[in-house]
Amino acid sequence: MSLGRLGRDFHSRGWVLGTSGNFSAVVSREPLRLAITASSVDKGGLTADHILQIDDQGSVLEGDGRPSAETLLHLSVVRLREAGAVLHTHSVWSNILSDAYSADRGLSIEGYEMLKGLEGVSTHEHSEWLPIIENSQDMTRLAGSVEVTLAQHPGAHGFLLRRHGLYTWGKDIAEAKRHVEILEFLLEVRGRTYGASR
Repeated sequence: MSLGRLGRDFHSRGWVLGTSGNFSAVVSREPLRLAITASSVDKGGLTADHILQIDDQGSVLEGDGRPSAETLLHLSVVRLREAGAVLHTHSVWSNILSDAYSADRGLSIEGYEMLKGLEGVSTHEHSEWLPIIENSQDMTRLAGSVEVTLAQHPGAHGFLLRRHGLYTWGKDIAEAKRHVEILEFLLEVRGRTYGASR
């Protein structure tokens, strides 16, 4: 699946409305090159023309436009998780729950069959911890917070930015897409079942 098709699919599900969200996929490891969505693009109309290629510093090598403002976060995840793709959504439930559970600095999800869709999880008895990181417009600072959080939670399949959205990843686009679908489903179940109560 291409990043363009992925964007249109996620937009139709209400996960990347307006110009929200951003996606990346590794093109090469040595040297590190990422395909990443351009900034301020409506994901409902995302095409190959909206995908840039960047280097390991976030500089554009191919394509027109600016890369996502959150490029440094993608690069951090790729390096620390050896991810082949990184996907970021802005769903209603990720925003509500990331705010409701911010004091706990994370949200635990356990006992649901859908957890088995996460890579390496083989039982519904799994407990998935989704760390919550305070959002910032300072991307260098935010990338540092992401790196600290990923180091502290090596088993996490994603994280939430408070009042912002979900980040998850996978070895390739297909696995990362599956992780978005699983985690967005679980966030909605938690939200609909328990509301924003802690």
